[in-house]
Amino acid sequence: MEEDYVEVRRSWWDRNWKWFVPTGCLSLIVIFALFIAGIFFGVTSMMKDSDAYKGAMTQVQNNKLVIEKLGNPIEDDGMTSGSINITNDSGNCDLQIPIKGPKGKATVFVVAEKRGTWKYSQIIVYIKATKEEIDLLKKKQ
Repeated sequence: MEEDYVEVRRSWWDRNWKWFVPTGCLSLIVIFALFIAGIFFGVTSMMKDSDAYKGAMTQVQNNKLVIEKLGNPIEDDGMTSGSINITNDSGNCDLQIPIKGPKGKATVFVVAEKRGTWKYSQIIVYIKATKEEIDLLKKKQ
């Protein structure tokens, strides 16, 4: 007597789920991480492209006392944090800009308000090593 063997073909899912599930989950995590990183770097670059940031950095890079303490050139050193709010020709900013030079590191604290142009109420360079504050807006005696 001849026996009939029926070969049952398993579905694609039954054959491949063991590699598809981890790969799919990992792909979703990577896509989410790239999305968050894109937002993060977009906001950071928006701050660095602002006139308030550029104006403050120009003052820092041209200040003789800061150059004496940090050396030359002075450049940003990582992620700028804080906030910038601009609506038409008005707005405000409160930034913390890490900077570095050949002799050390510092943080620039910037507070400004925009009414047509930026008016700075604070640009202070805090030297980390000496815990010294240099007020760039203070009038020379």
